[in-house]
Formats: sequence, C-alpha cells, structure tokens
Amino acid sequence: MENQIITWLQEVEHPAKGDKNIVELGMVEKIEAAEGKITVTLSFSKHRDPLAEYLIGSAKASIIRNAPAGTQVEIKTIIKDMEPKKKPGLDLGFKEVEGIKHIIGIASGKGGVGKSTVAVNLAIALARLGYKVGLADADVYGPSVPKMTATEGLMPDAFQEGEEEVIVPLEKYGVKWMSIGYFAKPEQALIWRGPMACNALKQMILQVRWGELDFLLIDMPPGTGDIHISLVHDIPMEGAVIVSTPQDVALADVEKGVNMFRNESVNKPILGLVENMAWFTPAEHPDEKYYLFGKDGGKKMAEKYQIPLLGQIPIVQSIREGGDMGEPAALSSRPDGLAFIELAKKLTE
Repeated sequence: MENQIITWLQEVEHPAKGDKNIVELGMVEKIEAAEGKITVTLSFSKHRDPLAEYLIGSAKASIIRNAPAGTQVEIKTIIKDMEPKKKPGLDLGFKEVEGIKHIIGIASGKGGVGKSTVAVNLAIALARLGYKVGLADADVYGPSVPKMTATEGLMPDAFQEGEEEVIVPLEKYGVKWMSIGYFAKPEQALIWRGPMACNALKQMILQVRWGELDFLLIDMPPGTGDIHISLVHDIPMEGAVIVSTPQDVALADVEKGVNMFRNESVNKPILGLVENMAWFTPAEHPDEKYYLFGKDGGKKMAEKYQIPLLGQIPIVQSIREGGDMGEPAALSSRPDGLAFIELAKKLTE
C-alpha cells in the first residue's frame, strides 16, 4: 500500500523546483496507512513557504483521486532545520504590498455573473489609462485568469531572499498577473477546506513581488464566506467593487454581499457596482437592446444602497470570444472595449 501511495504522490510536482515531484525532493517524511485512512507527513524547510498550502492540497487531492472511495486522508507537516516560530499562525506582514496605492476586491454575490471577466478587463483598462496595475486571482475554486490572458502553461519565477521565497508575477498586456491556477494543472480540482484556501491565498498575494503599483485588483471567490472575511481582515483592502447581472436571483445575492462588506466586523466601503450582461444587442441590429435578464436591476440596486453605478456592460459576443482566446475585450477600441475604459475612468474619479 505504501508503494502505491508513493506513486500517487509522484503526481504532485513542485512548481518552483523545476517540476520535480515531492517524492523526488524528499518531502514525503512519513506514510501511515490504516483501514480506511491514509496519513502523510510532508516536510518543509521553512515556515513561510509560499507554495506550502498548494502542495498540501495537491497531495491530498492526488490521494483522494486514486484511493478507494470513502478513504479518509490527512496531510501533516513538519519543519526541518528551522528555528521555532515566533508566534502561531500565518505571519506574512505587508512588506510586498507597501508599494501599492490601492488594493481593491472584485466581488460577486454568486457565480456566473462575469466577475472574473470584469476583473481582467478592468485591470487592462486601468493599464491602458496609464496606471500601474496588478491582478491577483483569488477565485481559488475556479481560477480563470490563465485562460483569459493566454498565460496557461506559464510558471511565475520564484527566488530565495534571505529566509523567504519570493514569487515574481507574470506580466502581459501591461498588467502583472498572479493566479493559483499557475500552480495547478488546468484539469486539476483544488480540494481545499476553508482555512487551507485562506492561507494559500494570503501567501499568494502577500509573498508576491508586486513592486510599485497604483492598483492591485483581487478577483475574489463568488459568494460570501470565510475566505472573503479572512482576505478582508488580513489584507489592507481599500474597498470592493461588486459585479452582478440585472436578474432578481443575482441581485438577491448582491444584497448579501453589500451587507457582508458593511458588517461591523468587516467594515469596508463598496466603491461601486457593475451591472454585467445588462442587455443584448445583435450585430445585425446595432440600435436594438434586448433585456434578457431584466432591465436596470443593478442600477436600481445601486440606488437602493446608495452605491455608485460604475457601468452597465452589455452581452457582446466579442467579450466572450476575447476571454476564450486570451485577448480580453479591453484591449480593443471597439464599443465593448471602450465600455471597460469608461468603467475604469469612473472607478478612478
């Protein structure tokens, strides 16, 4: 059984070690297999390894994929050749974000409203206006930035700086990009519980060498929950932009998002609302608008909660095609691209 588990763990490659797997790197310290349960102990050389949570989650996912259904899997960790921690918990500090003027979360009450599409295009639009911009893809359960920017298969550089490993973001279209998707295979599911995902995302954001930026956008997971609260508490976020469609189901979840950010324990301003998929205009009838999901739902919600309406983005085939091809609409001078430019201008007013 132990040999089988080793084979499964050989599927887990360390992105910063030339794609060597964790078995080859000697990180598998101990394997315990009892009836219905597998426990693996991984060793790390430092407490603040920026890829630790990713490797733990990947090891667990690999075993779950291969082990008999219902097998319990536990991943333990030990630190070798390292002084004891000064204090418990994840101690990252804000060194790598000190040169960032504005950190803004891009959020949505539910999935499927085009939040990531808006986040990627907004980042490019800000860059086109002359700002220094970065985007951190914190949508851990569905990271789409690699696909939407045609950076799939690329790997951010990492280097040692003292006792810490620092990650260098990828740069394309005038924007610095970082995504948990760069460290996982496109078809790989990230089976992470809340605390594991929270720590991984904080490491990904706070141990990246962003440099001087005017804006760092954080593409947050959809919904409201532990990950959102953790990110807002532990990262110096200035506020949030909420993305929604006009339909009632999406707007009901927007209210939950608004209430979360305005809750006393979170207390972050909502910088604006973006109504995505506001209407559909066929190419053959450019003067007509079809309100497939209802009319002005986002606008009415913004008025109700006294939130600035940053823009209404129509359903346009070119926006979808641009995302699929890795050439976002905001790169163009077509009406859809200019809509994101106007959105960026309103955000910076």
